[in-house]
Amino acid sequence: MSLEMIKLVCANEEESRQIIMLAQQDAQALINETERVGREKVTSTLKRAESEIAHLMKVSDQKATQEALELASTTANRLATQRARAERRLEFAAQLIVERIVKL
Repeated sequence: MSLEMIKLVCANEEESRQIIMLAQQDAQALINETERVGREKVTSTLKRAESEIAHLMKVSDQKATQEALELASTTANRLATQRARAERRLEFAAQLIVERIVKL
């Protein structure tokens, strides 16, 4: 082989090494960028999920509070109705007792 051919082969090999090195650097840069974007998306999604959970918890608590108040109101109404019915029956029972004692 002539000296010029050897120099040409060496130059081509060096150029190939440079192309490979640049391709590896570009690939690593793309990997780094992809990882960064992925982390940002995960962080963003996590924040949205936490926000949505907080909102759903607040709505759930409000609904539970409202239902508890309605149940308490219903229970208080039933209690008042039963108490009134019991007092009427107590008066009726007292009258029956008085009538039976008087008849004796």
